[in-house]
Amino acid sequence: MQLVIISGRSGSGKSIALQALEDLGYYAIDNLPAMLLGPLVDELQQGRSVRSSIAVSIDARNLPDALARFPELLDDLHTRDLECQVVYLTTDARILLERYSHTRRRHPLTRDSDMTLAEAIDTEEQALSEIRDLADLVIDTTRLSVHELRGRITDQVAGHRAEQMTLTVESFGFKRGVPLDADIVFDARCLPNPYWDPALRDATGRDPSIIAFLDGYPVVAEMHDDILAWVERWLPRYRTSQRSYLTVAVGCTGGQHRSVYLAERLAAHLAARHAGVRLRHRELGVQISLPDEQASMDIDAPQEGA
Repeated sequence: MQLVIISGRSGSGKSIALQALEDLGYYAIDNLPAMLLGPLVDELQQGRSVRSSIAVSIDARNLPDALARFPELLDDLHTRDLECQVVYLTTDARILLERYSHTRRRHPLTRDSDMTLAEAIDTEEQALSEIRDLADLVIDTTRLSVHELRGRITDQVAGHRAEQMTLTVESFGFKRGVPLDADIVFDARCLPNPYWDPALRDATGRDPSIIAFLDGYPVVAEMHDDILAWVERWLPRYRTSQRSYLTVAVGCTGGQHRSVYLAERLAAHLAARHAGVRLRHRELGVQISLPDEQASMDIDAPQEGA
């Protein structure tokens, strides 16, 4: 049996994630009281249901005592014969304020209290902190469209294999903030910047012109080799710590040139040695699942543009 627990901030896309899993054949339950997790699994495992894939959402509408006991409840689930994933969706608080203002919907925690919207958003994050800390996968939906979020859920959650850790290499721009779901962050802003060449400004790190520019600087190759060596050295440790997901993020100023170039090369090298490698360019809106047979490709060959 597979159980997916969806949690996160209100307005971050929990309903969309749950609907995406339901469309994939999961038995979906919205706003399940956390205390019913154990009884639900018992009922389904006793042969009274043919359902083998279950998705539930647990959020701040739960009683505070139930949320506080979530670590204990999750420990109990891990002793049972099932695959359990906890997925936490988060969004920048400023974006949440804009979303609620535009839709004029009430935040769940403001319905029976005199809290302001900003206070409710902050209170909710604190109430769900135990779940976030225990999450197998954190997804930052700040800049994801509905289609992109559904794609992430389909690819990373429904398509996840229990015995395999998913490694995501992500490029981003510091001017738009560090990804909230990044586990390890490297800063490429010290490298030569193609942006200052007007002829290169509109290209990306996936284009031959940028690849040729950055290939011309030994310091770029040195940073790539250092990051790759660090990841290769510590990846086995992350695997043995029972992690299901690991996101390595590389950032430059705008997330268009240097970080994209490095992420492409790093992902290609890692996919040549490891299964379950994914490549994501946050600012370009590109996500790729690299095939396991990537090892047979020329890892130094320029990637085709999206």
